[in-house]
Amino acid sequence: MRNSIVRIRGRLFFLLSAGLIVVAFTSLLSCSESEQPTRGRTISDSAAPDFILKDLAGADFKLSAAKGKPVLLIFLTTWCPTCRSEIPHYKEIYETYGKRGLEVVSIDIEESKSKVSQFAAKNQIPYRTLLDEKGRVAGAYDITGIPAMVLINRDGTVLTRKYFVIDTVLETLLEKK
Repeated sequence: MRNSIVRIRGRLFFLLSAGLIVVAFTSLLSCSESEQPTRGRTISDSAAPDFILKDLAGADFKLSAAKGKPVLLIFLTTWCPTCRSEIPHYKEIYETYGKRGLEVVSIDIEESKSKVSQFAAKNQIPYRTLLDEKGRVAGAYDITGIPAMVLINRDGTVLTRKYFVIDTVLETLLEKK
């Protein structure tokens, strides 16, 4: 009787441990599609934090140099399933609004240049891809989940960071004339 109780406890402990590991691993690898918080310096109508990052070709991209045209920052990683599934949407945004003056920039967070280059080539990314290898720019924009988008107005202020309203805001901002 005592041996069966010990075996049951052992199995129960194993199942609970395995369940916790699965939950921890899943949450570690999951992406957040939720609206990003608007804390700190990146609330709407505040100045977008300036930054300089290298693109895949090694050239510098300085946000303030794009002042005068709207900029869409797309924060993502290569391992994020939601980020990968949203690529057609990002390409559509680029195709639709790029010719109307929108600068679309993808910012890959904390990954190597070789990994990101392979990813961009495989997915035929038409817009500029920047490397935030230390995550400093993502930190400056309070990015807590990916994918995330931040739309910056022509004057360098954050217009919105609400993922699910970006398309509507873009249509209003860059309507056909």
